[in-house]
Amino acid sequence: MRVAEMRDELYLEIIACSVADAVAAEQGGADRIELISHYDVGGLTPPLELVRAVVAAVSIPVRVMLRDRESFFVTDETERLALRRTARELCRLPIDGLVLGFLRRTDPNGRPEIDLELVEELLDAAPDLRVTFHRASEALPDPRMAIETLRPYPQIDTLLTSGGPEPWAAKVDRLSGWVFRAAPEKTILLGGGVDEEAIRALRPVTPLRAFHLGQAVRAGRQIDGPVVAAEVSRFADLLASSGPSD
Repeated sequence: MRVAEMRDELYLEIIACSVADAVAAEQGGADRIELISHYDVGGLTPPLELVRAVVAAVSIPVRVMLRDRESFFVTDETERLALRRTARELCRLPIDGLVLGFLRRTDPNGRPEIDLELVEELLDAAPDLRVTFHRASEALPDPRMAIETLRPYPQIDTLLTSGGPEPWAAKVDRLSGWVFRAAPEKTILLGGGVDEEAIRALRPVTPLRAFHLGQAVRAGRQIDGPVVAAEVSRFADLLASSGPSD
């Protein structure tokens, strides 16, 4: 399986929920797939049989969501055991990595922090896989905390974020700072409603190189629409043509 690096080249990751989605993403020029189920709640762990079918159907890297329910907080030990078991099962498959992110509340005021105990358990359960820490970090009091908190974990090479709720153009300085702060150990992957506006606002004026697309490449831009190869290709072309040197 080809493994593309995100350090110095443009990188396009597409959300897939089926074999057809994954094949269309590859045909359109995607560099990597994030495979999920239940897109309507932000993505849950897909069935293992789907993971096997997708990695058999495509040659680009596949990262698989590890998340059993919508909440980022997992306090039940049975659920934590189930996540560790799934991580071990996924580690036996020819995938590129996992996508995960869990929080806990220990602050007297209930403010969340990264659940490092659970994260470490899952990294240990899948030591051969690289990891994307997903947008759970946006629930932190200061999302920048995730960069420093996760820096000691080399398995976690990617941080997925939208950069916050403001309009894309208002996030130029913030996202640029995060990219430089995370480098060289980790890559900031821009995701969360990324569309043409986001790329045109950020690609020419920031060091962002990695982009994560979902609805924007689906038929009718609907969550339940299939990935359209031509739309993936169009966004790949837009990324390549809208860089700082243009």
